[in-house]
Amino acid sequence: MTITKRVTFLAKEGCEAKMKELLSAMVVPSKAEDGAIFYEIFQYENNRRKFMAVETWRDELALEGHKTSEHYKIYKSSFEPFCEEKYTDELEVLG
Repeated sequence: MTITKRVTFLAKEGCEAKMKELLSAMVVPSKAEDGAIFYEIFQYENNRRKFMAVETWRDELALEGHKTSEHYKIYKSSFEPFCEEKYTDELEVLG
């Protein structure tokens, strides 16, 4: 069963460029991972502090592999000083 998530980030005031850099660095290596079906990160045009990652993984094993990857570890250890708020929504694909 696939797993789809939406992760929303709100950068601290003045930290938009650093958040964009950290999140953008995740896209190419994440897409190359075994089990990655969809992985994109968006920046809101009407609120440049807000970012959204949408990701779909083949299964729980693929998602766990992502969470143990080197690029994920770098992001995980680096984003908090630049992020005011982060929350995750589990999504159900319809259709």
